[in-house]
Amino acid sequence: MWINSAEVRMEESWKKCLKSEFSKEYFGQIKNFLLEEQKNGFEVFPPRSQIFYAFEKTPLEKVRVVILWQDPYHWIGQAHGLSFSVQKWITLPPSLKNIFKEIAEEFGGEPSNDGDLTRWADQGVFLLNAILTVRKNQPASHSEIGRQYFTDAVIKKLSDERTGVIFLLWGKFAQSKESLIDKTRHTVLVAPHPSPFSAHSGFFGCGHFKKVNDILKERGEKEIIW
Repeated sequence: MWINSAEVRMEESWKKCLKSEFSKEYFGQIKNFLLEEQKNGFEVFPPRSQIFYAFEKTPLEKVRVVILWQDPYHWIGQAHGLSFSVQKWITLPPSLKNIFKEIAEEFGGEPSNDGDLTRWADQGVFLLNAILTVRKNQPASHSEIGRQYFTDAVIKKLSDERTGVIFLLWGKFAQSKESLIDKTRHTVLVAPHPSPFSAHSGFFGCGHFKKVNDILKERGEKEIIW
Protein backbone atom coordinates (compact mmCIF):
# COMPACT_ATOMS: atom_id res chain seq x y z
CA MET A 1 0.00 0.00 0.00
CA TRP A 2 1.16 3.52 -0.67
CA ILE A 3 0.44 4.90 2.78
CA ASN A 4 -0.35 2.74 5.79
CA SER A 5 -0.82 5.00 8.80
CA ALA A 6 0.67 2.32 11.07
CA GLU A 7 3.82 2.16 8.94
CA VAL A 8 4.40 5.78 7.91
CA ARG A 9 8.14 6.41 7.75
CA MET A 10 8.41 9.30 10.18
CA GLU A 11 10.51 10.05 13.21
CA GLU A 12 8.52 9.09 16.32
CA SER A 13 7.93 12.61 17.64
CA TRP A 14 6.09 13.46 14.41
CA LYS A 15 4.07 10.25 14.51
CA LYS A 16 2.91 11.04 18.03
CA CYS A 17 2.10 14.66 17.16
CA LEU A 18 0.19 13.79 13.98
CA LYS A 19 -1.49 10.58 15.15
CA SER A 20 -4.98 12.06 15.00
CA GLU A 21 -4.50 13.11 11.35
CA PHE A 22 -3.83 9.54 10.19
CA SER A 23 -7.32 8.42 11.19
CA LYS A 24 -9.18 11.26 9.48
CA GLU A 25 -11.30 10.66 6.40
CA TYR A 26 -9.19 12.87 4.14
CA PHE A 27 -6.07 10.84 4.93
CA GLY A 28 -7.78 7.63 3.82
CA GLN A 29 -8.89 9.38 0.64
CA ILE A 30 -5.31 10.38 -0.11
CA LYS A 31 -4.17 6.80 0.36
CA ASN A 32 -6.88 5.51 -1.96
CA PHE A 33 -6.07 8.12 -4.59
CA LEU A 34 -2.40 7.12 -4.61
CA LEU A 35 -3.32 3.46 -4.90
CA GLU A 36 -5.45 4.33 -7.94
CA GLU A 37 -2.56 6.27 -9.46
CA GLN A 38 -0.37 3.20 -9.08
CA LYS A 39 -3.09 0.89 -10.42
CA ASN A 40 -3.56 3.12 -13.49
CA GLY A 41 0.14 3.11 -14.29
CA PHE A 42 0.98 6.69 -13.35
CA GLU A 43 4.44 7.35 -11.96
CA VAL A 44 4.32 9.43 -8.79
CA PHE A 45 7.16 11.38 -7.17
CA PRO A 46 8.84 11.20 -4.76
CA PRO A 47 9.11 7.42 -4.35
CA ARG A 48 6.73 6.24 -1.64
CA SER A 49 9.63 5.48 0.73
CA GLN A 50 10.57 9.19 0.59
CA ILE A 51 7.16 10.90 0.77
CA PHE A 52 7.74 11.76 4.43
CA TYR A 53 11.52 12.11 4.25
CA ALA A 54 11.43 15.61 5.77
CA PHE A 55 9.68 14.10 8.80
CA GLU A 56 12.33 11.40 9.05
CA LYS A 57 15.30 13.74 8.93
CA THR A 58 14.11 16.58 11.17
CA PRO A 59 12.35 15.55 14.40
CA LEU A 60 9.62 17.86 15.68
CA GLU A 61 11.62 19.02 18.69
CA LYS A 62 14.68 19.82 16.54
CA VAL A 63 12.90 22.05 13.99
CA ARG A 64 14.52 25.48 14.03
CA VAL A 65 13.70 26.76 10.54
CA VAL A 66 10.88 25.92 8.12
CA ILE A 67 11.16 26.38 4.36
CA LEU A 68 7.83 25.77 2.66
CA TRP A 69 7.22 25.04 -1.00
CA GLN A 70 4.14 24.02 -2.99
CA ASP A 71 4.71 20.57 -4.51
CA PRO A 72 7.66 18.31 -5.39
CA TYR A 73 9.65 18.41 -8.59
CA HIS A 74 7.91 16.40 -11.30
CA TRP A 75 10.82 15.16 -13.41
CA ILE A 76 12.38 11.72 -13.01
CA GLY A 77 14.89 11.43 -10.17
CA GLN A 78 14.50 14.95 -8.79
CA ALA A 79 12.11 14.78 -5.83
CA HIS A 80 13.16 12.96 -2.68
CA GLY A 81 10.88 14.40 -0.01
CA LEU A 82 12.59 17.69 0.89
CA SER A 83 11.37 21.00 -0.49
CA PHE A 84 13.64 22.52 -3.16
CA SER A 85 16.12 19.63 -2.74
CA VAL A 86 17.30 17.21 -5.43
CA GLN A 87 19.54 14.15 -5.36
CA LYS A 88 23.27 14.85 -5.62
CA TRP A 89 23.57 13.63 -9.21
CA ILE A 90 20.67 15.74 -10.53
CA THR A 91 21.25 19.03 -12.37
CA LEU A 92 20.23 21.95 -10.17
CA PRO A 93 16.72 23.26 -10.94
CA PRO A 94 16.53 27.03 -11.57
CA SER A 95 14.94 27.95 -8.22
CA LEU A 96 17.60 26.03 -6.29
CA LYS A 97 20.33 27.68 -8.36
CA ASN A 98 18.93 31.05 -7.32
CA ILE A 99 18.82 29.98 -3.66
CA PHE A 100 22.50 29.09 -3.82
CA LYS A 101 23.28 32.39 -5.60
CA GLU A 102 21.62 34.31 -2.78
CA ILE A 103 23.54 32.33 -0.15
CA ALA A 104 26.82 33.03 -1.96
CA GLU A 105 25.96 36.73 -2.14
CA GLU A 106 25.21 36.86 1.59
CA PHE A 107 28.21 34.88 2.83
CA GLY A 108 30.74 35.07 -0.01
CA GLY A 109 32.27 32.23 -2.00
CA GLU A 110 30.92 30.33 -4.96
CA PRO A 111 27.34 29.02 -5.19
CA SER A 112 27.02 25.37 -4.23
CA ASN A 113 26.44 22.77 -6.93
CA ASP A 114 25.23 20.08 -4.50
CA GLY A 115 21.45 20.14 -4.59
CA ASP A 116 20.88 17.56 -1.83
CA LEU A 117 19.64 19.63 1.11
CA THR A 118 19.69 16.75 3.57
CA ARG A 119 22.59 18.61 5.18
CA TRP A 120 20.14 21.41 6.04
CA ALA A 121 17.50 18.99 7.33
CA ASP A 122 20.07 17.46 9.67
CA GLN A 123 20.66 20.92 11.19
CA GLY A 124 16.99 21.53 11.97
CA VAL A 125 15.74 23.03 8.72
CA PHE A 126 12.34 21.45 8.05
CA LEU A 127 11.95 21.35 4.26
CA LEU A 128 8.21 20.90 3.73
CA ASN A 129 6.31 20.49 0.49
CA ALA A 130 2.70 21.55 1.17
CA ILE A 131 1.62 19.00 -1.43
CA LEU A 132 3.69 15.91 -0.76
CA THR A 133 3.36 14.09 -4.10
CA VAL A 134 3.03 14.82 -7.81
CA ARG A 135 2.39 12.85 -10.99
CA LYS A 136 5.33 12.55 -13.39
CA ASN A 137 5.64 15.59 -15.68
CA GLN A 138 2.40 17.12 -14.34
CA PRO A 139 3.09 19.92 -11.82
CA ALA A 140 0.38 20.51 -9.20
CA SER A 141 -1.41 17.33 -10.38
CA HIS A 142 -2.05 16.25 -6.76
CA SER A 143 -3.04 19.68 -5.46
CA GLU A 144 -6.70 18.74 -5.11
CA ILE A 145 -6.46 15.41 -3.26
CA GLY A 146 -6.43 16.75 0.29
CA ARG A 147 -2.70 16.90 0.93
CA GLN A 148 -2.96 20.45 2.16
CA TYR A 149 -5.28 19.41 4.99
CA PHE A 150 -2.40 17.33 6.28
CA THR A 151 0.41 19.83 5.79
CA ASP A 152 -1.73 22.70 7.10
CA ALA A 153 -2.16 20.60 10.25
CA VAL A 154 1.61 20.13 10.37
CA ILE A 155 2.25 23.88 10.21
CA LYS A 156 -0.42 24.59 12.84
CA LYS A 157 0.94 21.94 15.21
CA LEU A 158 4.46 23.28 14.77
CA SER A 159 3.16 26.74 15.61
CA ASP A 160 1.20 25.55 18.64
CA GLU A 161 3.67 23.08 20.13
CA ARG A 162 6.98 24.85 19.54
CA THR A 163 8.34 28.35 20.12
CA GLY A 164 11.00 30.33 18.31
CA VAL A 165 10.78 28.61 14.92
CA ILE A 166 11.81 30.77 11.96
CA PHE A 167 9.47 30.37 8.98
CA LEU A 168 10.76 31.35 5.52
CA LEU A 169 7.78 31.98 3.25
CA TRP A 170 8.85 32.57 -0.34
CA GLY A 171 6.17 33.42 -2.88
CA LYS A 172 2.41 33.85 -2.69
CA PHE A 173 1.61 30.19 -2.07
CA ALA A 174 3.89 29.89 0.96
CA GLN A 175 2.71 33.25 2.24
CA SER A 176 -0.91 32.03 2.09
CA LYS A 177 0.01 29.79 5.06
CA GLU A 178 1.06 32.71 7.25
CA SER A 179 -2.29 32.75 9.04
CA LEU A 180 -1.51 29.29 10.47
CA ILE A 181 1.51 30.65 12.33
CA ASP A 182 1.36 32.42 15.68
CA LYS A 183 3.71 35.34 15.12
CA THR A 184 3.84 36.11 18.83
CA ARG A 185 5.68 32.79 19.26
CA HIS A 186 7.62 32.55 16.00
CA THR A 187 9.50 34.63 13.42
CA VAL A 188 8.15 34.87 9.87
CA LEU A 189 10.33 36.15 7.01
CA VAL A 190 8.72 36.69 3.61
CA ALA A 191 10.16 37.24 0.14
CA PRO A 192 9.27 36.54 -3.49
CA HIS A 193 9.77 33.01 -4.75
CA PRO A 194 13.32 32.14 -5.95
CA SER A 195 11.96 31.12 -9.36
CA PRO A 196 13.62 32.89 -12.32
CA PHE A 197 10.24 34.58 -12.89
CA SER A 198 10.31 36.37 -9.52
CA ALA A 199 13.78 36.14 -7.94
CA HIS A 200 14.78 39.57 -9.23
CA SER A 201 11.71 41.19 -7.66
CA GLY A 202 13.00 40.76 -4.13
CA PHE A 203 14.28 37.26 -3.44
CA PHE A 204 17.76 38.33 -4.46
CA GLY A 205 18.89 40.61 -1.69
CA CYS A 206 16.35 39.37 0.87
CA GLY A 207 19.17 38.39 3.22
CA HIS A 208 17.11 35.59 4.75
CA PHE A 209 19.93 33.13 5.30
CA LYS A 210 22.07 35.64 7.20
CA LYS A 211 19.01 36.88 9.11
CA VAL A 212 18.27 33.33 10.25
CA ASN A 213 21.81 32.91 11.50
CA ASP A 214 21.77 36.29 13.23
CA ILE A 215 18.61 35.28 15.11
CA LEU A 216 20.08 31.92 16.09
CA LYS A 217 23.35 33.52 17.15
CA GLU A 218 21.50 36.02 19.37
CA ARG A 219 19.85 33.06 21.10
CA GLY A 220 23.15 31.32 21.65
CA GLU A 221 22.26 28.56 19.20
CA LYS A 222 24.38 27.01 16.46
CA GLU A 223 24.12 28.84 13.16
CA ILE A 224 23.02 26.93 10.06
CA ILE A 225 25.83 25.96 7.69
CA TRP A 226 24.07 26.82 4.47
